[in-house]
Amino acid sequence: MIKAVIFDLNGVFLDSAPLSARFQRVFGVPVDSFLPALKEIMDEVRKPNAPAAFSLWKPYLEKWHVKLTEPEFFDFWFSGEHLVPEFVDYAKSLREKGLKVFVLSNNFKERTTYYRQNLSEIFKDLDGAYFSWETGFVKPDSEAYKKILNDNGLKAEECLYFDDSDRNIEAARNLGIHAKKFEGFEDTKAEIEKMTSAQTIERE
Repeated sequence: MIKAVIFDLNGVFLDSAPLSARFQRVFGVPVDSFLPALKEIMDEVRKPNAPAAFSLWKPYLEKWHVKLTEPEFFDFWFSGEHLVPEFVDYAKSLREKGLKVFVLSNNFKERTTYYRQNLSEIFKDLDGAYFSWETGFVKPDSEAYKKILNDNGLKAEECLYFDDSDRNIEAARNLGIHAKKFEGFEDTKAEIEKMTSAQTIERE
């Protein structure tokens, strides 16, 4: 019996054009220069007790001659991300059916704070949001998934997980979680309905 659905956050509840493409278009920074910096910094700031994200970006911005203050930089980044209303509404409907709904995201403090302050609709119909910088577990670390299971008294086979990363999907499957590649709202909805249509779920 499926009791919980776990979603990645970015690209599911939130949609945006790639930051690298936006930086190239607005500031003339080539994508092949921006992406290595993004990966390097994100690998660092997703962890607990990481340095302030802007302190890691500042040397690159100076190198690229991009004159942005910290608030301007994060506003440029985060304001390009938008809610996907269908997913917000769907999360509510899943909980009304008795399913628990969680977000599991590799993310950093400044971005999470922005989401909680400015996109609070994401969280109102979740049973929990797990961010790597808070938990200390970065996907595909198996402990990232185990924390949700242990915190909520769930078994792996009772959970359905969606992500656009093959590595993250494989890690979840290795634990026995029903993990699927995220392919958009309609496909995800159809997969969930298929997996849960034959069961009656009672919220505890």
